[in-house]
Amino acid sequence: MIKMEIQDWRTFLVPYNQAVAELLVKFRNIQYEYKNLGTYSPVEQVTGRVKTISSILQKMAKNNIAFEDLEERMSDIAGIRIICQFVEDIDIVVKLIRERKDMEITEETNYISHKKASGYRSYHIIINYPVYTALGTKNVRAEIQIRTLGMNFWSIIEHSLSYKYRGQLPPGVSERLTNAAEAAFNMDQEMSAIRSEILNAQGTFEHQAKVVSDAMNNIQSIYQQSEKIAMREAQETLLELVKENKMDEIRDFSHQLDAIAAHHKIQNLSNQD
Repeated sequence: MIKMEIQDWRTFLVPYNQAVAELLVKFRNIQYEYKNLGTYSPVEQVTGRVKTISSILQKMAKNNIAFEDLEERMSDIAGIRIICQFVEDIDIVVKLIRERKDMEITEETNYISHKKASGYRSYHIIINYPVYTALGTKNVRAEIQIRTLGMNFWSIIEHSLSYKYRGQLPPGVSERLTNAAEAAFNMDQEMSAIRSEILNAQGTFEHQAKVVSDAMNNIQSIYQQSEKIAMREAQETLLELVKENKMDEIRDFSHQLDAIAAHHKIQNLSNQD
């Protein structure tokens, strides 16, 4: 019973689309909260998708799934993928998901410590997620995949090749993919070993970007209330400091602009009285 009218499929997939949209917002908000607090986020990127009707039908046929069993037996119609920078970030994200009260974990599979024969590594979590629709509450099953950037890159290539060869990879290609998976995981391990250096470099870059951004915002604010020539000179000064990477002077210059901006703000308030 896998033949359905198109309209039936659209109705069937509505809650899955809603679940993916909501989960994307929630997991991206985790990333936003960490960065807004000025701390490192274990979540680097979040994507999501609902399986196409074609993909659903192919999997139903492959696994002999009847439509009446579809919701129970196919757990990845709705899928979320969370990408991390480091392997150890995956444990943090898993812990965050376990602590949530708005979704129920029904299954976990660790393909990182227990990789597949192909070399595939990822952490899979199956959840029940309540979706509130016009027809009432519906629990939607969704799969969350958590992996590093390296694992994700390998998985994308492996999926493309499997599609090309219809799942039957030639022995030579299969062996090279397995070797590539090990190389990717070794790189992840090496990146973890120098994690502190990487995070320090990222923190320095982000701090510099914020200082420069604050200075530019002050220049634009003052530009609207003062002489344009002076503000152009201020902007040129800032650009020169950035080119020469003089962080102490950029910071001092930004403080000077803060004082000028504050002065003009007071001046504006007094003019309105």
